Amino acid sequence: MSKELQIGVQGMTCAACVNRVERGLQKVEGVELAQVNLATERASVVYDPEKTSPAALVERVREAGYTPVVAEVAFGVTGMTCAACAARVERALKKLDGVLEASVNLATERATVKFLPASTGLAQLKRAVREAGYGVLELEAGQGRADAEREARQREIAALGRAFAIAACFSLPLLLLAMLPMLWMPAHMFLRSLFPEPVWNGVMLALATPVQFGPGLRFYRHGWAALRARSPDMNSLVMIGTSAAYLYSLGVVLFPSLFPPQARHVYFEASAVVITLVLLGKYLEAIAKGRTSEAMKKLLSLQAKTARVVEGGLEREIPVDEVLPGDLVVVRPGERIPVDGVVVSGQSYVDESMITGEPTPVRKTEGARVVGGTLNQTGAFTFRATAVGADTVLARIVKLVEAAQGSKPPIQNLADRVVAVFTPIVLGIALLTAGAWLLFGGENALTFALVNTVAVLIIACPCAMGLATPVSLMVGSGKAALMGILFRRGQALQALQEARVVAFDKTGTLTKGRPELTDLRVAEGLDEAGVLRLVASLEQQSEHPVAQAIVRAAKQRGLELAEPTGFEALPGFGVGGWVEGHRVEVGAERYMARLGLEPGPLAPLARRLAEAGKTSLYAAVDGRLAAVLAVADPLKEEAPEAIALLHRQGFRVAMITGDDARTAQAIARQLGIDEVRAEVLPEGKAGAVRRLQEEGHKVAFVGDGINDAPALAQADVGLAIGTGTDVAIETADVILISGDLRGVPNAIALSRATLRNIRLNLFWAFAYNVVLIPVAAGALYPFTGWLLSPVLAGAAMGLSSLFVLSNALRLRGFRPPFARVELPVGRPALGV
Repeated sequence: MSKELQIGVQGMTCAACVNRVERGLQKVEGVELAQVNLATERASVVYDPEKTSPAALVERVREAGYTPVVAEVAFGVTGMTCAACAARVERALKKLDGVLEASVNLATERATVKFLPASTGLAQLKRAVREAGYGVLELEAGQGRADAEREARQREIAALGRAFAIAACFSLPLLLLAMLPMLWMPAHMFLRSLFPEPVWNGVMLALATPVQFGPGLRFYRHGWAALRARSPDMNSLVMIGTSAAYLYSLGVVLFPSLFPPQARHVYFEASAVVITLVLLGKYLEAIAKGRTSEAMKKLLSLQAKTARVVEGGLEREIPVDEVLPGDLVVVRPGERIPVDGVVVSGQSYVDESMITGEPTPVRKTEGARVVGGTLNQTGAFTFRATAVGADTVLARIVKLVEAAQGSKPPIQNLADRVVAVFTPIVLGIALLTAGAWLLFGGENALTFALVNTVAVLIIACPCAMGLATPVSLMVGSGKAALMGILFRRGQALQALQEARVVAFDKTGTLTKGRPELTDLRVAEGLDEAGVLRLVASLEQQSEHPVAQAIVRAAKQRGLELAEPTGFEALPGFGVGGWVEGHRVEVGAERYMARLGLEPGPLAPLARRLAEAGKTSLYAAVDGRLAAVLAVADPLKEEAPEAIALLHRQGFRVAMITGDDARTAQAIARQLGIDEVRAEVLPEGKAGAVRRLQEEGHKVAFVGDGINDAPALAQADVGLAIGTGTDVAIETADVILISGDLRGVPNAIALSRATLRNIRLNLFWAFAYNVVLIPVAAGALYPFTGWLLSPVLAGAAMGLSSLFVLSNALRLRGFRPPFARVELPVGRPALGV
């Protein structure tokens, strides 16, 4: 059957645009009709859903050169208990017209949906969730999502705690009444002397019923809704299993004559204790899930509640939500900086460790940027607010971490595929178990069939499978944020540990990105300071980075520069002019040759400087060769160590740069880089990454996130070397906020630890079911006489989820392996 889809289209300006979009859409196979309205900026498409999809239609609009209007929303979902629940909500959302992508995370209890607002909206998304049998977390006026989720989790923990306490009050005496006579014959004889067995069965019925239809009612409510939707989940399994035990026992109590004498046993303790143990498991699970968001709580706690704003010369304390861009804010010692801004007066040292991961306080003076959430230490200062609310660095970090926690790495696909068929398979195994025991169970066939079928249903809950990946991802990405590493997508965690080549951009990544004067040697008999003053005075007129490096060096030495006259620049050669009556010329060796000047004794030094990767220049004063200078973009202090650490981790390291081959090779020798791709234009960096990939390598590219966007996007995983104020680099998968290159091996180490954790979780979740389902079905009985009690099955099911959660929480103790290594001071000596 055909469907109709509405797509908002931006960028159309005339009828030709309309025709172009219509023609593009009509070329898509399965499109029956496409009409575009310029006034409403909307395309109406009738299509066959078996031949094409909304995502393909959106992509065709984009290919036509226009922007489809796509929205993304995240909201809390309540009532999910296992992986089948998350899958069911996901399917319900994907069925809606206009939904392009839907991802539901069991650990964060949140749905993230990308949709076409012209076709559907938030109200329809929430309705679909409710119709699937689950709730939506609604925010009250003025309430933040984090606060609402925390309150909802606290309510859930409290409700589960109450339900468990009530169930335990009835189940404990029931368990003693049922099991003690079986384990200790004097107890059996004493009870039989007081009342006959039918009376005790009635007492157990009275104890079991409040559990079954009190705390156990939640399993009926959710389980029955799932069965009606033909999507059975954990609640369905518990409901069927405990109901079978309860109803069988009820039949024995009310109609004993209908059962053979050897089958007149009651299993009220099985139904009640299983419900109690499952509730205990869910209660402990809810507490543990709350602990997985500890990193997010720490980040959110950094936000100051109030700000001291200067108005009319007076200070006034206001809620941080009321601060506006441009406001002057005063910060005193020991206070948290409320919003982002630029210092206008005063100075201090600020602890930015919770934002950048760097423990050393940073000095802030006039003109320095400050980040909201960081801690002022010694001094007081005033700054002008530049970003507030959702635009602050801290808010963007929280948003990126939430996005990463809500995404799915490729390894999750395996669990999703298994969960999609797991519960129906379990129901099939339960039916086979019942049938086999009824056929081959002998005189106790009915009893064996009941006990083993219930055990299969209870032990096969897919909770552990659903939690295996998202909880590890949640804890790992949160821990990364506290280290100053932001994974924008969960996929990046997996891709990073799969990479085998790490390629670096040079300028601004391996180097500081600002050339410096490194060497100055004057001819015999000349004054070094005097020559530098003349050269820097002339270079003031040039905007070349090399010229600016010379000027900065002169000013740092306290030299007063003069105004040059008659300045001229000769492209490819150098510059010349007059400074205080002296003719000054600065440039390459070919410029000196053009002036008829021989390098003489300075030539060997100039060659050594060039071989060391520096840019060497000559200076002439009044027609005489006066000096040789060298300018270089110095390496970051931690660069040699970071490269060495990557080699220790087993990576091949490459460098992609626009520098000439000789300079690039010199830097590569200093750092121990394995491969160099030099003289690459900015637009050619993506091609260089692609060629590395064509050699069969998975490539991680590290750039500064500004001019390396194509290469970052081309790489299997892109890492942007950012700063505390540049965290939302859209093309990178991983952002290293502090800019410290050792963050690269640290990010890789955390990626590996997280994936190991996920694999262990998945192994446990699968192995638990593969091993224990046959045991629950009675596979060992012919050989050992062992049967698995439904009570033990319930305990094992709860323990499997707790194991997965506690294993994931181990990542909270991850220590960055390269965080406190002493850095070398300065650059390695080059012997010149």
